[in-house]
Parts: sequence; structure tokens; C-alpha cells
Amino acid sequence: MNFTRWSARLPGTQRRAAARDDHSSVPAARAESVRPKSAVTPPDDASETPAPVTGPSLEALPARELLGRLPAPVALLHGPEHRITYVNPAYTSAFGPRPCGVPAAEAMPELAELSLLPLMNQVLRSGTPRTVKSRKVLAGSSYTVTCTPVATGDPDGPEGEAGVLVYATDVTDHAEAAERLRASERRHRETAVTLQRSLLPQDLEQPDDLRIAATYQPGGTDAAVGGDWYDVITLGAGRTALVIGDVMGRGVRAAAVMGQLRTAVRAYARLDLPPHEVLQLLDVLAAEIDASQIATCAYAVHDPNEGHLVYASAGHLPILVCDEDGTVHRAEDPTGPPLGTGGWVHTSGTIPLPPGSTAVLYTDGLVERRSEDIDEGVAALERALSGAKGSPQVVCDRLIRSLGVTAEHDDDVAVLVVQHPARTGASAELFHNASLELLGGIEAAPRARAFATGVLASWRFPMALCDLGVLAASELVANSLQHGTPPMRLGLRRTDRRLIIEVTDGDDHLPRRRRAEPADEAGRGISIVATIATSWGSRRTPGGGKAVWCEFALPD
Repeated sequence: MNFTRWSARLPGTQRRAAARDDHSSVPAARAESVRPKSAVTPPDDASETPAPVTGPSLEALPARELLGRLPAPVALLHGPEHRITYVNPAYTSAFGPRPCGVPAAEAMPELAELSLLPLMNQVLRSGTPRTVKSRKVLAGSSYTVTCTPVATGDPDGPEGEAGVLVYATDVTDHAEAAERLRASERRHRETAVTLQRSLLPQDLEQPDDLRIAATYQPGGTDAAVGGDWYDVITLGAGRTALVIGDVMGRGVRAAAVMGQLRTAVRAYARLDLPPHEVLQLLDVLAAEIDASQIATCAYAVHDPNEGHLVYASAGHLPILVCDEDGTVHRAEDPTGPPLGTGGWVHTSGTIPLPPGSTAVLYTDGLVERRSEDIDEGVAALERALSGAKGSPQVVCDRLIRSLGVTAEHDDDVAVLVVQHPARTGASAELFHNASLELLGGIEAAPRARAFATGVLASWRFPMALCDLGVLAASELVANSLQHGTPPMRLGLRRTDRRLIIEVTDGDDHLPRRRRAEPADEAGRGISIVATIATSWGSRRTPGGGKAVWCEFALPD
């Protein structure tokens, strides 16, 4: 094989030769006109003009010697069977000696390991170089390989004489470094996902009046874990707080900030504050945790006696409620700026949640797409929600599928589905409400005791529970008569798991439990209630005044 002829057909060789011929044909006068002045005018003290520097012609350089001196493995193959024409010493050192004239598929298994045989066929047919990066052989080394077409010296010669020059570069060190980096990123991601999931509620609280399910799905492997979270908090007296939030940012830091905010929300919720006051406190805390981390949050409270959600939003997407007939309502204003921005007074709004309806709280990963406006995503969610039936978990899964969220989604997603079931038949018999308006005066306490006795007996509670319920109602009413102002009201509520007793009045000073001295004639009512009841608490009501309540767990 004439390697000088082959080297003359290598890509770039013809262009350099043509450029050299064009340069040599330039007239001397033209050459002198374009030559710098310092090159054509000798200095005064120079005796003669320096001779031009010349080098050997490229055609005079032997291809075998050039390829043999290359430190990278090189192989020259020809014909449709890619018969071996030449391998340089570096190739022999890397893969062993290879006999000439034998097809590569038989004598060069490394090409099959690198998946180069189909690629060489493409190069031979198209006449276009191809490169594959960081392919690994069975021995463990990695190579980046370029296959370059090599034509015959005779343009009219047979196609079978055309060949392929295989040039391999050992990139094992780079490949191992990249793999170590990918492994580190995987560990970092797994740590963030583990932290994220550990900070989310492991078991959702299940209120008596609602059925709730939630789903969290981290983004794909190319997307860092974000700070999405959700929570369900039972506030007592049958009321439930629903929370959904999203910390802007990625990785462990966002997950850590999310955990702090979620813990703070649970603490503020125990104060039984209105939703806008909870967000007001959370706004200050978010700025103190990290001023560079902005978060959105929606906080809603469900009261079974009211039949609606009271909510406040800090830059979060609107809550959606689907009626029993499939009509979807979107929670409108008020919506304030995200948490951590400061300088904003949040307000609360309401949205109906009648029996048979379903509410959905979600993060932007569910509806936001780079190719469309986010309002289009919310509209798509509304359409999916209107046709989603079944249990809360089934609705969660259907919404995820309908919005096209997969394991390779580019953002994490949190969805909280809340159903207010319409109870009928035997199930409805387990839920009762009774109330009595207290007009004040000395007859109010006896009337309250008689009312509680009759109601609890009609609900067929055990005698011991009836006695405890009457005692708790009497103490709460006596406390309201002594420290509260009209209007006053006693409410009794039964669910499938607990008995709730609540007294409201017009005074907004919340009672507190204190230790009464032996000589004190008052101050023991709240202590008695706290001792005999499963739990108790108090809160300010939206229209002014307060509510004091206690709960008794029903026997199985």
C-alpha cells in the first residue's frame, strides 16, 4: 500500500497543498508589494538580504512514519469489509498486534466493543467523519474515537479501495473523573431526596370530617430536589389546617429551609390564629432564616360548622374546589407576595367546601411548563379535576398522570387532595350537632347542664362519658358567664371518633390554665376540663370574641 498516496488524500491535505501552490504562483513584484517594508528594505549596516526560510514538502513526508510516531492508537482499514491495512505501534501496545488483510470484525474485537463497526459503514457510505465520545472496552479503558473517510488516489477507482482511518484517544482518566462527579451528584441528590422526604409528614393526620391524601414526586435525575412541602394539622374542635408550600431553590439548602418553615407553620397553627396572621408570622421568620430564599405558601382552615375554607396565600397558586357535579371553582384574591419579602399585610379569603366537594392544593411543578403560560397549566388542572372521581389517593394519581408528570419531570411536585364526603345512611348517624343560645343570668348554668344531659343521652353515650361531658360543659359555661360577655352559645358535636364541646362568647380574652391556691374560690374550671378531657383549647373568633372547647375520644 502506497502510504504517500493515502496521506495525500487525508482531509485537509489537499487544501493545504492548494494553498501552497497558489502562494508559489504569486509574482515576485506582487510578493514584494505585500511584504512588510522592514522585510524589503535592508538596514543600513546590512551587507545582504537574508535568504528566505524553506521547509520540506508535505508530499515528501512518509505517512507510515507520521502515523507510527503518533502516541494515540491509529488503524487504517479499507474496503466494505474494513480489512486491516495498517495499525501503528500505539494501537499494537493498546490492543495487541493485528494481522493485515483480515476483516476488522474478525481480528479487531475492540471495535465491536466500542460499537464502531456500524459507524464505519456510515462513514464509508457518506464520506463524512464521525466521532464517538468516551466509549469503554471490556478491559476498562475508555476512548474517544474519530473515524475519517480516506479516498483512493484515483478518483475513478473502485469504491472498494476507499477506506477509514480510525483514530482513538485514551480518555480513561477523564471518564473516571466524570463518573466520580456523577456519583457525587447522585449521592448529593439522594441525600437531598432523603432529607426532603424525612421532613414531610410520614402519616397524614386524618380529621373526622375530611378524607385527605397527598403525593410528593421529586424531579428527574437531571433536576435537583426542590423545597416543596405539604401538611395537615388538626386544630381541635373538628377544625383542620391545610398547608402547601414551595421554597424557591434547589438541593439540600432548599430542603433544609423547607423543614424549618414547615416546623414553624405547625407551631403557629397551634396558636389557632387566622390564616393571614399565620402567614404574617411566617413572612418574618422566612426573612430571618435566609433572606435569599423566597418561598410561597397557602394556608387554609376548614371548620365543619362553617362549610367553607378560610385561606390566605403568599404568592402561591390558587386553591381549586370541585363540586359534586364537576363544577370547578378557583380561589381568587387575596394573594400576597411570597414569604420573606416583607412589607405586606396579608388578608384572608373564603371558598365554599360543601359536602361532596373536593379541594386541591398543589405546587407549580404540577402545572408549570416552559412551553406555555402557567394559567394554561392551571386551566388544564381544572379540566382534569372536573373528571377525576374516586378516593383522594386515586384523584392524586389521576391528576399527576393527566398533567403529564413522569419520573423524568424537570421539577418536583406536591399535591394535597381534600374531600368533604357527603354522608348518608348509617354513616350520617355518627355525625350530629346541637347548640343552645345562652342568654345569661342565674338560670343559664342549669339550662346548659340540662341541655347537655339530654343531648348526650340521646346520642347513646355510655353513662360515664355522659357524666364527664356534662361536667365539662358546665365548667366551660360557668367560665364564660363569669369572664365573658354576650352573646354566649353552647355547642355539642359528635363525630365517629370524638365528642366536642365548645362555648363561645363576645369577650376576646383567652383563658389560660393556672394553679389555684387552696383558699381561692375560682380558677379551677379550666384545670378540671383539662384533666378530664382528651384535649382542650381556645381561639379568637373572626367576628370578635372567643371560643373555648374540649374533646373526648369515644370508646371503640
